Amino acid sequence: MNEQSPIIAAENVVEYLRAQEAKSMLRFLTCGSVDDGKSTLIGRLLYDTKLIFEDQLASLEADSRKHGTAGENIDFALLVDGLEAEREQGITIDVAYRFFATDKRKFIVADTPGHEEYTRNMATGASTADLAIVLIDSRQGVLRQTRRHSFIASLLGIRHIVLAVNKIDLMDYSKEVFDKIVADYMDFASDLGFKTITPIPMSARFGDNVTTKSEKTAWFDGPTLLEHLETVPIDAGNEKAPFRFPVQLVNRPNLNFRGFSGQIASGTVSVGDTVVVAKSGQSSTVKEIVVHGGNLERAVEGQAVTIALNDEIEVSRGNMLVAPSDRPHVADQMQAHIIWFDANPMIPGRSYILRTETDSVNCSITDLKYEIDVNTFAHEAAKSLEMNGVGVCNISLQSPIAFDAYKSNRVTGNFVIIDRFTNATLGAGMIDFPLRRAENVHWQATEVTKASRAEMKNQKPAVVWFTGFSGSGKSTIANALEKYLHVNGKHTYMLDGDNIRHGLNRDLGFKDEDRVENIRRVAEVAKLMSDAGLIVLVSFISPFRSERRMARDLMDDGEFIEVFVDTPLEECAKRDPKGLYAKAKAGEIANFTGISSPYEQPENPELHLHTVGHEPQELAMKIADFLTNR
Repeated sequence: MNEQSPIIAAENVVEYLRAQEAKSMLRFLTCGSVDDGKSTLIGRLLYDTKLIFEDQLASLEADSRKHGTAGENIDFALLVDGLEAEREQGITIDVAYRFFATDKRKFIVADTPGHEEYTRNMATGASTADLAIVLIDSRQGVLRQTRRHSFIASLLGIRHIVLAVNKIDLMDYSKEVFDKIVADYMDFASDLGFKTITPIPMSARFGDNVTTKSEKTAWFDGPTLLEHLETVPIDAGNEKAPFRFPVQLVNRPNLNFRGFSGQIASGTVSVGDTVVVAKSGQSSTVKEIVVHGGNLERAVEGQAVTIALNDEIEVSRGNMLVAPSDRPHVADQMQAHIIWFDANPMIPGRSYILRTETDSVNCSITDLKYEIDVNTFAHEAAKSLEMNGVGVCNISLQSPIAFDAYKSNRVTGNFVIIDRFTNATLGAGMIDFPLRRAENVHWQATEVTKASRAEMKNQKPAVVWFTGFSGSGKSTIANALEKYLHVNGKHTYMLDGDNIRHGLNRDLGFKDEDRVENIRRVAEVAKLMSDAGLIVLVSFISPFRSERRMARDLMDDGEFIEVFVDTPLEECAKRDPKGLYAKAKAGEIANFTGISSPYEQPENPELHLHTVGHEPQELAMKIADFLTNR
């Protein structure tokens, strides 16, 4: 047997690597309802394309005997379901990514969960995919989760669908069953905007129509799954789109170099090109494009690079270098589609963190315009968005960000919603467009400032925010404080249920979403009053930390003074002259704080007042002393 020389062997390796680089890449995901066979299908693909090593096969056979659900046969799902919890439960929880290649194309496949609880994982897998394989169990037909995943795939920009009618072997390879499922799906998906929908009858367990044609479905004249994956046209990348470079890091290893690192989201850039800083509009030209191992003359979409400019202009993480002739939007208000992941509902008015590719800013949902029914696509009125709900919302940001519409650029048009306290991911969003008022409404320049108004009153503006249970003594202490301040020549105003709930907020009830909106409006009024130079006393239960934090963020530094009026619930019930606590305990009053609705105690209030054993005037003087010491 002749052995190849080392030189020939090396040349063969180089040729092989070049051939691999020249192949196109298809990113796709599998989705659908629980137990439709998604993991089994991917395992079958890897097995049939001979991409499993002998030791992996041996391990798979052993795992199939221990954990498998395919009897004496190999359980191909175990190739993908790597988490022990998944093997024990027989469901996919995490997103599993696998790479494989054939002679014609390279593939990255995401196996996503089918269970409704893990919709966020499915959305993660869909966010970068070109194609989705929607599996349907032949015995079940089109289910709610099938519709949900298809709708999310459409929303996230996927334009090619393979309708995999799986487990056709359990329906005796029936053409009638296949045709009915295809008709039902086509009727549902006709308005989702997919470019192609390719139905294929298959059995992932036995390999029918996965990589080879099945004799048992002689009535089917379409391609196998692998044939379709190898030949489906991949949408052109973003190289022809406008240049977008979100800055992830200001790279300054020494005094002689200052560059901006990140990954090109779309378009191309070359040395000498003019680029613009999205938020400021400052421009410069590209001096260098640095990558590991040297410099480039030109870089394209998807490449991670460091760009050095010829001018010292202000660019920081969260900003964007862009093409001067086609710039992104820069705004602090927008409309977006939001998919909500969290068990606690999304409530308009509540404060969250909005995080883009590189930017992060406080935000609130100012308006839930409507929720979308994933079965009928109907626009339904809603006050909150429940877990796995999809809604169209208006969003207000604390400061402007740079972005594109999601349909124009999937990278610069997406964001996630983060909980301000736990840092958990609560939802994902796709930006539709900036709101016109964000571009048309500007602050009116005035020579009469907040400082000049306060100086005329000889005082420092403040918002003293009293929070605590109903009956804790908030308003009593606030009234005592206002009398003292008034006698001492201070200009004050008190906001409480008497002058807010019967006027400005008379349209609001006491559900969580109404409480959030109530406090949002109160905070905005308090901000205007503090801008007038007043000391504002705000006395509301304000049970949620997130809303109190939102109010704090509206005010200038040091202006918001949180006063926790701490009275035990039992004591509040004893003091209650209207008998509200008794009615709440009897179920006659719904959404009553401390009884049927939660109260979240302040974590770090400026003042923590224990009322038991103390007179209101005594506690009011503590607050007055605090204000004086400011």
